[in-house]
Amino acid sequence: MIGIIGSKNEDISDLLSSVVSDDHKISSDEDDRKTGDIAANKQIKTVTRSIGERIFISPRAKMVAQLNDVDFSALSGTGPDGYIIENDIKFYVKNSAKATPLARKIAGIENISLSDVQGTGARGKIVKLDVMQKANATERQSANRNGTKIPYAGMRKVIAEKMSESLHTAAQATHKIKVDMSEAAKLKDTFKNANKKVSYNDVISFAVCRSLKDIPIMNSELTSDGILVKDYVNLGIAVAIDNGLIVPVINDADLMSIEEIGLTTRQLARKAKNGQLKPDEYKGSSFTISNLGMFGLESFTAIINPPESGIIAVGKIEKTPVVVDDEIVIRLIMCLTLTYDHRVVDGAPAAQFLAKVKEYLEKPYLLL
Repeated sequence: MIGIIGSKNEDISDLLSSVVSDDHKISSDEDDRKTGDIAANKQIKTVTRSIGERIFISPRAKMVAQLNDVDFSALSGTGPDGYIIENDIKFYVKNSAKATPLARKIAGIENISLSDVQGTGARGKIVKLDVMQKANATERQSANRNGTKIPYAGMRKVIAEKMSESLHTAAQATHKIKVDMSEAAKLKDTFKNANKKVSYNDVISFAVCRSLKDIPIMNSELTSDGILVKDYVNLGIAVAIDNGLIVPVINDADLMSIEEIGLTTRQLARKAKNGQLKPDEYKGSSFTISNLGMFGLESFTAIINPPESGIIAVGKIEKTPVVVDDEIVIRLIMCLTLTYDHRVVDGAPAAQFLAKVKEYLEKPYLLL
């Protein structure tokens, strides 16, 4: 139909209905093919509009909506800027014909897909009650998926309080450096060939102890009457356990050999995981090492364990192409990240300390 010519104020509603219905009701094979193509390429969504908000819809789309009792004010069109076009209405009618207008409106408000709702009305029509039952079932399902609550008490609470204290009290700054562990690997293999158990962590711990003796300000503590620079190294080794993190302490680590440090570390770690640590075995550390390299982390930033003034974070060791004497070679590279309390330690001595650790690890013969 192109148009109807009539007299002014002539009532042509009957004629209009009879003619338009033949053109625009969703009934012909051609319309079915069109809406089928539409359904394969898009999905008409419902939206919630504010009262008085302007709705952009084509005249033909509006006419088809009225003929099929579609509340287009709740639809989002697929035309430019959400413009509702005729095919949007046809697609909506074809895919929502089994639901009452009220059921469709409630489904839009509750964000429920009518394809997931079983109709109980005449000839399987979806009614309001069907949509409400689906909404209630979805709400009940969500209510039963609350997860598991972990008590915020005991060790978890102590750790949280100490970390919060550390972040809110210390002026924490970080330095990062890459270390070539190729020579340290050779040292480790030398011990292995002599049937002596020494790990990378043992070598790193030994190098840190020596570096703390060389740069003593890193082995210090801020007290109420000044900075206490300690003449001993009680080395803390962070150990992850089932319900948190604990830091066993190797007392007088600076007086031990690499083998002694390794043996003590393994003993303390075993006790920590079995809950057998004595109070004096996890208190009084002067500096801490946190190693997460075994989890594949290249680098990370650790939080200072108060009242210490520093902690060193150890990343994974991996084969990396580097330039040595203008040639590309493969080396075992590791990243160290030092976090220090800037109230106690300035940037320069912190950098010197990290450089010293690097030197000992890249030239481990200096440790022996």
